[in-house]
Amino acid sequence: MQLRMPGDPNILIPRAQLIAWEITKGCNLFCAHCRGSSEGIQYDGELSTQECFKVIDEILEIGKPILILSGGEPLFRNDVYEIGHYAASKGLRVVMGSNGTLINPEVATKLKEIPLSRVAISLDFPTPELQDKFRGQSGAFANALEGIANARKAGIEIQVNSTITKMNVEYLDDLLTLAQKAGAIAFHPFLLVPTGRGKRLELVELSPQQYEETLNWIFDRVQELGESFFFKPTCAPHYSRVMKQREKEMRSHGAAPPQATGGRPSMHSITRGCLAGTGFAFISHRGDVQGCGYLSLPAGNVREKPFHEIWNNSPLFTSLRNLANYGGKCGECEYKRICGGCRARAYETTGDCLEGEPYCVYEPLARRKN
Repeated sequence: MQLRMPGDPNILIPRAQLIAWEITKGCNLFCAHCRGSSEGIQYDGELSTQECFKVIDEILEIGKPILILSGGEPLFRNDVYEIGHYAASKGLRVVMGSNGTLINPEVATKLKEIPLSRVAISLDFPTPELQDKFRGQSGAFANALEGIANARKAGIEIQVNSTITKMNVEYLDDLLTLAQKAGAIAFHPFLLVPTGRGKRLELVELSPQQYEETLNWIFDRVQELGESFFFKPTCAPHYSRVMKQREKEMRSHGAAPPQATGGRPSMHSITRGCLAGTGFAFISHRGDVQGCGYLSLPAGNVREKPFHEIWNNSPLFTSLRNLANYGGKCGECEYKRICGGCRARAYETTGDCLEGEPYCVYEPLARRKN
């Protein structure tokens, strides 16, 4: 259900689809790309168990979005099972983003009892040497694979996440194969947004042309695998544009693009690229609400205002929801409704989250005509 924005009936308040919650900033690894620059310490000011329960109740005021328990490493927090169970008992679908290294058989059983429906485990390289170096700990690769096996044995779905940079883009096929062999049902390539410790990786961020090539690689794999495996490029809103262009090209050659079949959701059922503040929100360990974890602009804090009020009325979210506010070539682009450009990359590059997406090669039709 969509509500009209008070004071401006032309702007809709969209339904929240996903909420990622950094329930702790602490982590047992020291990953090169970490958005939160997390370390293995207890951070001050984290929301208490009771505060977390209150936030869950407030989330229910706007519907039942998928709740992603994240970090840091969410298993670094002892009451993660209580928080997850409380959310699940209220009817929310609860999933987790983890590095996988702490999921032993006992932990896997406790996660299933939440019940956790899916765990996304990060594998950025297909070999132990490279993965361990990137993750800052010897044994990280082997322990993540063991965590996957333990979660599967407990009956939890597995999703593999990979942060893609110049360092590992050549291993995409190997990473896909690794995810399939590990028993994952989904593969989510994350295209790096250099924030936090990831700022040090700016020199190995994909070029706009490499982004385009990677998104086309994903489209090709989707055609090959069909509904048997679920792809979702993340932090890559212009995949929606690439998908439309490639589908049009297929039709021009008499080929029908794949349709969702009623089985697992298909990438073709996803209707918009960047969901920051429109279908997605991020809650930090201290209660700051953001459009996403990479867009470091607070829309409010749940200790000061209920989550549903922030979602409905935040000036930042209101601004992000109005496409007329978009600048640069995103503002002129005929694909802006389905793409939107990455608001976090725009902010990191220009200081303005409403400016144009800096890592998109597409030139809008309006600019080409001029």
